Amino acid sequence: MPPSDLMLTPAGPALAPRYAERAAPANPYLRLFALPGARAFTTGNLIARLPAGMFGVSAVVMIAGAYGSYALAGAVSAAGLLAGAVTAPWIARLVDRHGQARVAVPATVWAVLGQLVLLLCAHAQAPTWTLFAAAVLGATAPNTGGMSRARWAHLLRADPGALHTANAFEQAADELCFMLGPLLAASLCSALFPEAGTLVAALLFLSGMLLFAAQRATEPPVAPRTAAGSPLRAPGMPALLAVFLATGAVFGAMEVVTLAHVNGPVAGPVLALQAAGSAVAGLLYGRVRRTAPLSACLAAMTALMALPLLAAATGSLLALAGALLAAGMAIAPTMLTGMGLIQRLTPAGRLNEGMTLAVTALLGGIAAGSATGGWLAEHAPSTTYGYVIPTTAAALALALCAATGTGRRAPR
Repeated sequence: MPPSDLMLTPAGPALAPRYAERAAPANPYLRLFALPGARAFTTGNLIARLPAGMFGVSAVVMIAGAYGSYALAGAVSAAGLLAGAVTAPWIARLVDRHGQARVAVPATVWAVLGQLVLLLCAHAQAPTWTLFAAAVLGATAPNTGGMSRARWAHLLRADPGALHTANAFEQAADELCFMLGPLLAASLCSALFPEAGTLVAALLFLSGMLLFAAQRATEPPVAPRTAAGSPLRAPGMPALLAVFLATGAVFGAMEVVTLAHVNGPVAGPVLALQAAGSAVAGLLYGRVRRTAPLSACLAAMTALMALPLLAAATGSLLALAGALLAAGMAIAPTMLTGMGLIQRLTPAGRLNEGMTLAVTALLGGIAAGSATGGWLAEHAPSTTYGYVIPTTAAALALALCAATGTGRRAPR
């Protein structure tokens, strides 16, 4: 039986009767959403995921407008990011033990309250320490993308080919949210009032999470007393997380350097081309039956990340835009393959925690890449030199992958 036909087999006991009666669509993505409940939980998750690309930009605009300091705005955002990196794995562990609905909803409510307190403090120009307190105390947002991937992994556990397609869709959805989120936030803050972006993002986050959590039929079973150890102790996991850390530096440096190099209203749309290229490549990659080894994906990323450096040296904005579009096409296949390895290495019953650790490593790399790329773009003779950082970070990720043997085989 070919892999595409395996979708006709039951994905779970509760889904078998309705799904078995249907003829599978030819398009692999349409086959995914033929699963009962898939459209509902995906819709809720996408609504809840969009604010992830809105909160950061909204906070910077809101705080900088109220206090006249981009340095303060950046510091508050960084504090919230670091606090989230610490709390996210613990929240994910609670999700695995007690269920998505029982943990994600109260965690989201608390995170939304934190954002609203931050909004009120900025509006009232309260002492700056209150901004940091609100950002840190409200850093309880659950990993929405990880919970959606966990549902697909549960529903499609008997069909690796369909799971690959589902993961490709999730990666493309990530890119779309981080492409549209900042644009939506900036538009709301400029067209309405500085706090509008945060307010709308909080509303979307809460409503989307409530809709997602309400889809109990597709929720993975809990593992309250699993004997599996921490995903950090799984063989190969620390090395893979180190690769994710270096890969995150690629993304963080590319964003800051591009904003510094273009330095104008077109910087956002130009940078969004990278996310667009990644989203398209992810959807195409999801249609293939086999995945490439992680080492091959990182090699392609290293080569393509050199294109923005070469394009920036020409001084042509059009050339840089095209180079970012091409460079972005390496991102989704790399992330998709890496996340597939995370799923394979993570012990049973700890999937949310394992994927959240990967996101935490990425966030750490993004922070390091942003700081390094921004410093080089500011202190080097030209902002063009800043593009050395993404290329170097990609080469480091490839070297780590080769040295540890992490990416010799593609995920199953």
